[in-house]
Amino acid sequence: MKLGIIDYGAGNLHSVANVCKSLGYQGTLISSAEQLENEGITHLILPGVGSFGDSMAAINARSLAQPIKDWIAADKPFFGICLGYQVLFESSEESPGVEGLAIFKGHVTRFPKNELKVPHMGWNSVAPSTEFKDKWSEMGTDSPYLYFVHSYFPVPEDPSIIAGTCTYGIDFAAAVSRGNLFACQCHPEKSQATGQQLLKHFLKS
Repeated sequence: MKLGIIDYGAGNLHSVANVCKSLGYQGTLISSAEQLENEGITHLILPGVGSFGDSMAAINARSLAQPIKDWIAADKPFFGICLGYQVLFESSEESPGVEGLAIFKGHVTRFPKNELKVPHMGWNSVAPSTEFKDKWSEMGTDSPYLYFVHSYFPVPEDPSIIAGTCTYGIDFAAAVSRGNLFACQCHPEKSQATGQQLLKHFLKS
């Protein structure tokens, strides 16, 4: 396999690359459609930190939106992290008028006002969906604890793609999956051994 990590200026880019390297997988930074086509990439990670609008602007500026869509349409191994998860949907409350990649139907929304602080920051447990138990395999627990930092989360129109849920005041879709695609709101690169196992499962697929 050959790992590609989309480079569009995301703040957690090198953290993701370093964790993958520690697992024995050297990632190639991909910043253009030509690279993605010519580097022989077999597995692709889309990391992300920041805002929905800025992330889509950066992806579009590098002409990477359509190549990412084509990659996913071909059902090649794909892993989206945080903003790299959110931009798979049509739009976000955070950036009105900005179109996402629209891989999935649904809208990214902000946590409602309640007694809990926003952003949701810190460790929280994820309840894997029965249909996607294999995506969370070899973690040694049925409720893995992972690290989150976010104020917004996707609401998929199709509940059958939800691979795991998390509770922070309300239940939200912590991950989605379809075919060889997996994307999560947490940061596996910051989630120590548990997050590393999540990435390792993907990289071995």
